[in-house]
Amino acid sequence: MDFATLLPLLVLLLISSAFAGILAGLLGVGGGIVLVPVFFYIFSWLGFDGPMLMQVCLATSLGTIILTSLRSVQAHNKRGAVDWSILKSWAPGIVIGAVLGVTVAAGLKSDVLEVIFGILAGIIGLYLAFGRETWRLGDAMPTSLTRMILSPVMGFMSVLMGIGGGSFGVPLMTLFSVPMHRAVATAAGFGVLIAVPSVIGFLFLEIADAPPMTIGAVNIPAFVIAVSMTMITAPVGAKLAHSLPAKSLKRVFGVFLLIVGANMLRQAIWG
Repeated sequence: MDFATLLPLLVLLLISSAFAGILAGLLGVGGGIVLVPVFFYIFSWLGFDGPMLMQVCLATSLGTIILTSLRSVQAHNKRGAVDWSILKSWAPGIVIGAVLGVTVAAGLKSDVLEVIFGILAGIIGLYLAFGRETWRLGDAMPTSLTRMILSPVMGFMSVLMGIGGGSFGVPLMTLFSVPMHRAVATAAGFGVLIAVPSVIGFLFLEIADAPPMTIGAVNIPAFVIAVSMTMITAPVGAKLAHSLPAKSLKRVFGVFLLIVGANMLRQAIWG
């Protein structure tokens, strides 16, 4: 692959990684929902389109989420926005779900994971684009049996998409009356709980026809490039979250996700 081909792909990865970091801090949706499609596009363009390509994209994305989420939590915690009681009580179930997610993802073909990503991205996009702030399922976060069901489901679905907990965690918390800024900050912690056990699992996965310098399912060059940008821009997003109109940003990003999800489904079904 010549330099003229690699350069625009490198620029795309740098720009999208910076954008992903800002989103992680700004909306708590996790940068993975941007990085996974970008990784998939770049690896496919380079010719690494084997039956387990999506596993590489998911694992590499989750690797970046470990550091990005830690950085985002640190930035939000300085403002006292992280709800540690929610984070601690939901942690066990989220970790269990993440481990189950790796186990299932390891046995699926890439096109199946593409369909799952497309459908779930569409659902998240619909909620962000058309959901109303007045929607409520309760006055406080669920406990007991409800929490035991929802927390592993969140971890499980997040791993199948290669994303942090924000895409599901922020809507869930706001539906249960957690203020938006607190939900965004706390969801960054969900990302750490999801990414750490799942990346450990993905490191032991054997991938045939993986891109060069891939350990398990984690591609090291893509990880290094992406995380170098997200670590810089995540605090910027966290700062902007306290000054920009979250409602308008959610609508725009929701439409963006609908487009991304539809394109991933098109890729999986028609190639």
